[in-house]
Amino acid sequence: MRLDLYFARRFLATFAALLLLFFMFYALLDMVDQLRRFEVDKIGFLAILHLTALNVPEGIYRILPLIVILATIALFLNLARKSELVVTRAAGRSALRSLASPVLVAFLVGGLAVAMFNPIVAATSKQYETIANRYSDRSASTLSFSKEGLWLRQGDETGQTVIRAARSNLDGTHLFSVTFVGFSADGAPTYRVEAEGAELTQGAWQLSNAKRWTFKDTANPEQTAEISETLAIPSNLTRDQIRDSFGSPSAIPIWELPAFIDRLERAGFSARQHRVWLQMELALPLMLAAMVMIGAGFTMRHTRFGRTGTMVLLAILTGFATFFVRNFAQILGENGQIPILLAAWAPPAAAILMTLGLLLHLEDG
Repeated sequence: MRLDLYFARRFLATFAALLLLFFMFYALLDMVDQLRRFEVDKIGFLAILHLTALNVPEGIYRILPLIVILATIALFLNLARKSELVVTRAAGRSALRSLASPVLVAFLVGGLAVAMFNPIVAATSKQYETIANRYSDRSASTLSFSKEGLWLRQGDETGQTVIRAARSNLDGTHLFSVTFVGFSADGAPTYRVEAEGAELTQGAWQLSNAKRWTFKDTANPEQTAEISETLAIPSNLTRDQIRDSFGSPSAIPIWELPAFIDRLERAGFSARQHRVWLQMELALPLMLAAMVMIGAGFTMRHTRFGRTGTMVLLAILTGFATFFVRNFAQILGENGQIPILLAAWAPPAAAILMTLGLLLHLEDG
C-alpha cells in the first residue's frame, strides 16, 4: 500500500510540475497572440493580460492528455535510472501492479477535470469571446434557447429586432410560429409581427401569413394592424452567422449540456455535435488512463537495456497518434460517419488494450 502511495505521489508531483510549466509556456504564447490581435495602445496591457488569463485554461484543457503522457514518461524514466523499478520487481511486484496507482491517479485527475475544470473552462472561454468581440467591434452571439423556443437578435445602428420562434429547421433559416419585435436605437418598441413562418433570404426575412402592429404614432395599435400573406423584414443575418451563434460545445458547462441538448432538439436543430462532445468529455478519464499506459509501456524498461531515446520517441509518437485518432474520431462522429459512442469511447479503449498487450509481452511475458 505504501509503495502504491509512493508511485501515486511521484506521478502527481510530476504531472503538477509539467502542468505548471505548460501553463506558463502557453500563457506567454497566448499573450503574444493577443498582442498581435489587438493593439495595446487601444485596449491597454492589463486588458491583454485579462484576455490571456481567460483564454489559457481552454488551451491547457485541450492538451491535457499530452501533458499526462509526458508526465508518465518523465516519471518512469526517473524511476528506471534510479533502479527503483528493479527493486520493486525483485520484491515480487509485477509491472502492471506498479502501474496501477499512476493509472488510478490519472483516471481521478480526468474525473476532476471533467467535473470541476470543465465548467471553469466553459465560463472563461465564454467570457473571453464576449470581451474579445467587444474589443474587435463584432456583434455578440445572436441565438439562444429557452423553454419557449429559440431567440434570435439582429440589428444595426438604427435599432434592434428580437425574433422568437417555436422551432426551426436544422440551420435556422426557416422559422415556424415566429414573432418579430422591433426596437429603435433608444430602446423603444416600434413594431411587432406575428407569422406562421419566416424564411431567411438574401438581405431579408420572408414572412408568410403575417400580422403587423405598429407602436409608433398610434394610440391603438390593433386598429392600425395590417394582415399580409407575405411580408419582408430586412435582415443582416446570414446562414453562417446563425450557425456560428451556436458557439462551441466547450463553452457550455458539462452539467448544463444535457439540458441544452434537449432545448436544442426541441427547437428543431441537430444536437449531434453537442452529443459527441458530451461523450468525449465523459471518456476523458479513460483517455488519460490510456495515456499513462502508453507512456509506461515504452519506458518501464531499465536503462541498461539501451535504446532509451528510441523508446521515448515511440511513446511520444504513439501518444500523439492516439490523440490525433481521438480528434479524428470526434470529427467523424460529428459528421455522422460513425456512431457517437464509438467516436468517443473507441480510441481510449483501443489504446488501453494495445498497451496492455505490449506490457504483458515486454514485462510479464
